[in-house]
Amino acid sequence: MSLASYDLHERLDRLSSAAADRDILVSLAVPPEQSIGEARQPVETDYAEASQPDEQSFPEPLTDAVETVRSELHEYEEIPDNGLAIYAGAPDGDLVTAVFDDLPVPIEESIYRHGNEFDLEPLEDVTEPESTHGLLVVERGGAALGVLDDEGVEPTDTLESDVPGKSSAGGQSAERSFLGDEPVDSVLLGGTTGAVETFREEADLDHRLEDRIVGEFAVEYATQQGLEQLAETGQEAIEERDRERVRESLEAFFDRVGDDDEPVVYGRDDVDDALEFDAVETLLLSTALEGDTLQKFGERTERQGGETVVVPDDFPDGSWFATAFDGIGALLRFPID
Repeated sequence: MSLASYDLHERLDRLSSAAADRDILVSLAVPPEQSIGEARQPVETDYAEASQPDEQSFPEPLTDAVETVRSELHEYEEIPDNGLAIYAGAPDGDLVTAVFDDLPVPIEESIYRHGNEFDLEPLEDVTEPESTHGLLVVERGGAALGVLDDEGVEPTDTLESDVPGKSSAGGQSAERSFLGDEPVDSVLLGGTTGAVETFREEADLDHRLEDRIVGEFAVEYATQQGLEQLAETGQEAIEERDRERVRESLEAFFDRVGDDDEPVVYGRDDVDDALEFDAVETLLLSTALEGDTLQKFGERTERQGGETVVVPDDFPDGSWFATAFDGIGALLRFPID
């Protein structure tokens, strides 16, 4: 999952757990094609009603929430490219405000509601998939390609040839599909043993695609059903690869902490200093950290060509990393003073 997507998921999770005993939580979602004036109209109507002397229909917490949404809306002269969502309310007595104005895909539904929970339905489809995996099934004379993400399997291409053994053409198509503007995180390769062996010998795959292949799996036919079968059988390999990446990074971090000759830092201030020197090779961030902290440090690392590894706090040694090292550490390219 990208850091931006992780932050979005975390903020939505916090909002989804909020609940009040009255309809005092305000939800506003605005699609990109709606004007800012249209978005403001129902909020201004409520604000005018709530501001009337001796007005009893709006309890004070709801009035505060409406005023907060109104104030946030006035920060915008137009609706952002993918829409705007604002949530405000005091489920536990303390005012909660969340603004989403940099979404990965457009909001499709317009809402303005008061409720005892926040209405997050308009944002259910705007989160990026946690990960995307290429699916490639090869057979004698053909290949099928697809993509696996949080929504399931989506077939993308089917190749057929009258010449037996020409499944290697699937490699060229896979490179175009899986290494484009949005490269996949990994690739699952399926087929019969003979077809896979022939493919690996003939295809001359780009090393970037080779590096993404996490396993080969027995699949009989290069069809949509074959893609579904590949996704099902390869899921454990994907999960194990992700766990192994975290495990190896944590082990390297703990080893370096105990070795004065290997450059490593931990804690926010020291990691911040290392980033100032462009010295971070691998950044480790605990999910126990706030989403904005994850995103800030992760984006800085990626801008200087470093790798970011998110460590779940329920992972083995993940809780120790979170408590003993403030949930943030870095393997360095070179030592800094």
